[in-house]
Amino acid sequence: MILASLALAACGFTPAYGPGGSAGKLTETVWVQDPTDKNAFDLVERLEERLGRPESIRYDLAYTITTETVGVGITPDNKITRYNLKGVVDYALTDRATGAQVTGGRVQSFTAYSATGSTVAQLAAEEDASLRLMRILADQIVARLIAASASLP
Repeated sequence: MILASLALAACGFTPAYGPGGSAGKLTETVWVQDPTDKNAFDLVERLEERLGRPESIRYDLAYTITTETVGVGITPDNKITRYNLKGVVDYALTDRATGAQVTGGRVQSFTAYSATGSTVAQLAAEEDASLRLMRILADQIVARLIAASASLP
């Protein structure tokens, strides 16, 4: 264990969230585009939870969310019992001072929910799946931003 720590220190490894780590460039410096719907609100909430609310804005994060609901569990009498909720977010991080895009990309994932039970239960399951999906996508965006943060100005 000690040998592994020494080897990592010798190669110049610095934890992203450690002192002097590159993730510090993003903490409380990213203004996320205002949400316009429930999915966007959930996405922004998670991004701000992970990156912190912006105090001294250096970067702007724009995004576009696309979701699709697909029936995957179908009974012999043609009733859907399970849905997959697929989501894609295209994002771009720009330097506020220069207006130049410093990184961007696309993240995607899916969640599922059951359509059995009452209408209220199905709506609650759908809303929960949507929240989970936005949190997953936000976490993927943050991971990619942290990976790119070493080369940020």
